[in-house]
Amino acid sequence: MSALYNITVKTNAMLNRELSEYKGKVLLIVNIASRCGFTPQYDALEALYRKHKEAGLEVLAFPCNQFMKQEPGTNKEIQEFCTVNFNITFPIFDKIDVKGDSIHPLYKFLTSQKKGVFGTAKIKWNFTKFLVDRKGNVVKRYAPYTKPEKIEKDLIRLLQGMGKKESCDDN
Repeated sequence: MSALYNITVKTNAMLNRELSEYKGKVLLIVNIASRCGFTPQYDALEALYRKHKEAGLEVLAFPCNQFMKQEPGTNKEIQEFCTVNFNITFPIFDKIDVKGDSIHPLYKFLTSQKKGVFGTAKIKWNFTKFLVDRKGNVVKRYAPYTKPEKIEKDLIRLLQGMGKKESCDDN
């Protein structure tokens, strides 16, 4: 069993959620921010989610305020922003740290599994994306500038059970 499924996260309502609840699903995990130049990616993330949810896709969004303080709001404010401006229906979790001394265990795991450019583990910016297969294996890492629609081909392969472990894309 993947170590991913031993991790607990908090919902934006501060309830514990075991990632083991997502066993058997393909996950796209992304650190988000409402005041970032990449924030318009919410539209494409939501489109992917709606298009592939029935096939087993889950988009898990984790707000982070570590990059130029681009996610300063409360969980309630973040959820409201995402719902009102982008009609987001995928889960948005509690705000976390994705780097540094207080890195959340989820991001410690993700970055240990897939390094970025030049072999660095550290998350460099908002909207870094990790693609996880149905068994909890991190198969790809995408840079913030990689648009969600560019991930769809890899996502479909995993949803159809044809994915394999691959190297880092472009982060």
